[in-house]
Amino acid sequence: MQTMIEASCHCGTVHLEIEVPPSEVTECNCSICRRYGVLWAYYTPEQVNVSSPDPPTDVYVWNGRTTEFHHCQICGCVSHWTPTDRDRDRMGVNARLMEPEILAGARVRHLDGADTDEYID
Repeated sequence: MQTMIEASCHCGTVHLEIEVPPSEVTECNCSICRRYGVLWAYYTPEQVNVSSPDPPTDVYVWNGRTTEFHHCQICGCVSHWTPTDRDRDRMGVNARLMEPEILAGARVRHLDGADTDEYID
């Protein structure tokens, strides 16, 4: 039986379970990701189980309104993002919420989200 990867916000209110550890994560330099200080691990929504109280998280949407950034209502940690278009089959999990041993095995990619939307590594 495969062990689920667990991630949680600082206070533990928002808890995520992921089927597999990330093989790579993305550090983006766009205005929001740079300020959040996140590393994104990408999954399909079916690969991630998000458990939290009701209401689950605060959501922030900006710019083109294509992405909802989820934050814990208690400690404020960014936990994940989901697309506003539910037909998109990708979401981002803040890999910094995973245990360091899990994150240590992932390749870090650098995305120029501030300008070209291309990987620069």
